[in-house]
Formats: sequence, C-alpha cells, structure tokens
Amino acid sequence: MDMALASKASPPPWNATAAEQPIPKRDKAAANDSTYLNPQAHDSVLGIILGGGAGTRLYPLTKKRAKPAVPLAYGSNIGGYKNEGFVEVLAAQQSPDNPNWFQGTADAVRQYLWLFEEHNVMEFLILAGDHLYRMDYEKFIQAHRETNADITVAALPMDEKRATAFGLMKIDEEGRIIEFAEKPKGEQLKAMMVDTTILGLDDVRAKEMPYIASMGIYVFSKDVMLQLLREQFPEANDFGSEVIPGATSIGKRVQAYLYDGYWEDIGTIAAFYNANLGITKKPIPDFSFYDRFAPIYTQPRHLPPSKVLDADVTDSVIGEGCVIKNCKINHSVVGLRSCISEGAIIEDSLLMGADYYEKLIKNSLPKKVAFLLVLGKIHASGEQSLTRMLELETMLRYSMLTMFKKLQWRQTGTSSKVELSQ
Repeated sequence: MDMALASKASPPPWNATAAEQPIPKRDKAAANDSTYLNPQAHDSVLGIILGGGAGTRLYPLTKKRAKPAVPLAYGSNIGGYKNEGFVEVLAAQQSPDNPNWFQGTADAVRQYLWLFEEHNVMEFLILAGDHLYRMDYEKFIQAHRETNADITVAALPMDEKRATAFGLMKIDEEGRIIEFAEKPKGEQLKAMMVDTTILGLDDVRAKEMPYIASMGIYVFSKDVMLQLLREQFPEANDFGSEVIPGATSIGKRVQAYLYDGYWEDIGTIAAFYNANLGITKKPIPDFSFYDRFAPIYTQPRHLPPSKVLDADVTDSVIGEGCVIKNCKINHSVVGLRSCISEGAIIEDSLLMGADYYEKLIKNSLPKKVAFLLVLGKIHASGEQSLTRMLELETMLRYSMLTMFKKLQWRQTGTSSKVELSQ
C-alpha cells in the first residue's frame, strides 16, 4: 500500500507554520496540550489507523481528500473503527502541498513513536483506512499472545487466480511466516503454496485456497516495534515490503492469522465501484452495514428523509435528503441530496451525491438533468478509459466525485437518459 508519514525536512500538511521546524518532540509544555493523544493507562492495545498515501489509483476521487474520507455507500470508510474503543486516528496521509511528509507506513509510525510509546499498552494494532471488512480484533490480538509472537500478520486465503495480484506468504507447520513473495507468477507462484488447514481452513476450502496473502493489518508487540523501527531498520519506510520481511530474516517470530471473510482493498476505481454496488446484492450483500452486533455508523448530517414520488426503485441504496420523482433506479447507490427527476433511468450506477442543493442555471442544461456523477458499469474498455472519463473537467464541483466534459440530454421515446460524450 502506497502510504507514508514524512521526510524530516518537510512540514506537516496540517501546520504551515512548521516549515522550518523539525519533527516535534514531546516536552513538558506538550504534556498539558490537549491536542496530543491522551494515553489511557488501562488500555492494553493501541490501534493506529493510517490515512493513506497519494491515492493515485483512486484518482480523481482523491483529488481533494484522503482515501479514507472518500464516502462509501454515502457514509465514511473510517467510521467503524472508533466503536472498538481503543483506537486513535493518526492523520498520516500525503497531501498535494506536502507529498513527501510521510515516506511509507513504517516511516509514518516511526515519526510518531515518541507519542505512541507513552501509552501504557502491550501491543500496537496497525490498521489501514482504505480497506472494507469486519474483523474481531480481540481474537486477532489473543492469537498474537497465545503464539508468543513478536508480530502477527492478518492473512487472507487465496485461490490461484487472485493470488498473482497480492503479496503472498509461506508458513511452516506452526503458522510461522518463513517467506514472502510480491505478486509471484509461474513457478514462483507454485512455490508459495501452503497447507491452509494449519491456519484453520477445512480440507475442502484448503484445497480451493492454497495461498495466503497479507492484508496489510498487523499486531506488533510494543517493545519489538520500538526496536525494529529505531534500531534495526531505521531507514525502512514500509511495513509490508521492508520491516516485516526484515524481522523474519533476523529471527523474530512472525505469525500468520487467518481471516476467512469479506475483505476488499478499495484503493482503485474498479474496487471502489464494486464495493459500493456489492451492498445492493441479493439475497445477501457482499458486505452488510446492518449487523446489529458490529454496526457501522456514519456522521449525522441532519438531513430530511428522502422523498420518493412515483418512482420505480429496486435493489438500491438511497442516501438521506434525496428527491426522486417519476424515474427508474435499479441496482444502484444514490448519494446524499441527489435530485433525480422525470424520465431518468439509472442502472448499475453509483451517484456520489452533493454537498448542497443546487439551483439549475438557466439555459445551461435541461432541468431534468441531475448535477450528479453517474458511474456506470466498467465496460470492456477497462479501468483506464473510465479513469480518463472521470478526469474530464468542466463543471467544477468541490468534493463531488469528479467532473464531466460534456453532458447531453437525449429523449428516447418516453424515457430519457444522460449520455456522456467528449
């Protein structure tokens, strides 16, 4: 994952006045500063959520925001972590003005070790803000302790088709990681096959999924992390490609923990689109936001309920504050404040919504056209052409998904569709 915490010469992106200052150190004055994280003596684990890198694979959604802040199903990706009760959110992301502030996941954590080490905890739980999944961290941490591991890596079982796109790990008969390979193919891929029954899969599933991939989620024993980042690998920038393989090479006990559930890295346009549309799948969605035992909430926006008038809406998710009239919506996600009027047909689409209700400009476009991005199916032309379409700019719209170069309104019999053209 292309994350980062920053070069020592650059100022933090949230503080322009620090341009000539080194990385801050904790001192007596800072001890009374409420802006610093407040260590809780009773906590045994500190969760650290990394905010994402430049987000180039998710551009232009990340043009004005970090990856975890891109709305998912009109909510917020990062919101669910706080329910766990032991998490501090680190604003560790690159920005257009300060792209070099953080050099990688490990560099990010290293530069704030002075802050994290003041927490009276046993372990650090490293999380990513651009993944979609639901995991019981208590079991993850318990497995780390029971195996007396220095580091535990969450691992996802893979079939051969998916395995070539991930960093794979090889384990011994005790589940200890002994080898890493980044996106292997051919004979190198076959060499990374493992017996996944060791990690808990049944015989049938183990035969289907003979590979394990790193999820980019880790538990570090506190003293081990301090030692690795400060003493043994002080120049390493990334956990997955540098620190953890290095820890294995010097004899640290690095264990794999199997997670056999839904997980998606939503760091690309295609993955983001599929994850959103996956929540409309029936009879069981790919990922549920309605699990009463592990709910995911979004921020309150104090919007009115959506109004649906004479519309045909099937297998879709509708955000708050929408006005939907005499149209057809199927297998789609409709974002906040969307206004969809007569004759519109929306299928297999993601509408990101708007930050405010807009007045249509006279003589610019027909009033029936909703000023919204409709992200349709990814056709055979592929993700590259889709990304190019998203980059076309004319209707400048802050925090909308992107802009179009031209919108044309075409009447087809009794129905109407929005058509894109260059």
